[in-house]
Amino acid sequence: MTHRIAELAAPEVASRLAAGAVALLPMGSLETHGPALPMGDYIIAEEIAARIASAATAIGADALVAPAIPFGGEDYFTGVAGGITLSVATLTAVIEEMAEAFIRTGTRRIMIVNGHAGTIGPAEAAARALRRRHGVIIPALHLWREGAKIHTALGGTAETFGHGGDPVASVAYALRPELCLPQAMRQREPVGPYLGLPPTNFGVVRTHGLDFSVPMWVEEVAPGGLIAPDASGADAAHGAAIVERLVAGGAAMCALLRDQVS
Repeated sequence: MTHRIAELAAPEVASRLAAGAVALLPMGSLETHGPALPMGDYIIAEEIAARIASAATAIGADALVAPAIPFGGEDYFTGVAGGITLSVATLTAVIEEMAEAFIRTGTRRIMIVNGHAGTIGPAEAAARALRRRHGVIIPALHLWREGAKIHTALGGTAETFGHGGDPVASVAYALRPELCLPQAMRQREPVGPYLGLPPTNFGVVRTHGLDFSVPMWVEEVAPGGLIAPDASGADAAHGAAIVERLVAGGAAMCALLRDQVS
């Protein structure tokens, strides 16, 4: 049984939505994730959304998966060869209009499954706007924000953690191993000073015990897309365990929407 709207005939989609199926809106990005991982993390978000839908159906809460929004908002990754970003305003509008396509036909059970940190702001801004206009509450599962917590809870190391590494690396190895090149994974390269200070994360430098936000590009903080110190320890079993928890939580939210939204 498929849950992907694009693979279903229209009458079945209409029937399942009318019967209360949750519409899952996956989204991600097309950017560098280092030398070992595919550029399109939206592929991973869409796969997790499909697994959430299957798990939700198993507990009596049907769900359907819309095609993923493949582009993140304009941020540190602008200018990466092959990468595509949208302005924050455009991405926010796309999310709103995607949700409104369901709302117009009577679907009020909607959940965002977001696989890109740069989409958190636009997704939450869109959700606020949609609540103001339509009174619809749209929860968002930000996969990598929550995945980072799960990575730590499962004993994942700090060495593998960060952009180009875990939790994305292990999850990609688990879900789409044919797209990954673990043999190409390498250690993070040193980064030079930014305003005389070493970057501590994307868009962050630290001095006198304080973090300062500064505009920067990916190569200034994560040469080659790597910020994880050494992601060679990422592995599929760890990724599968992370996915299991994300899917269980997503399915539980689908059940909550089934029971709480009319």
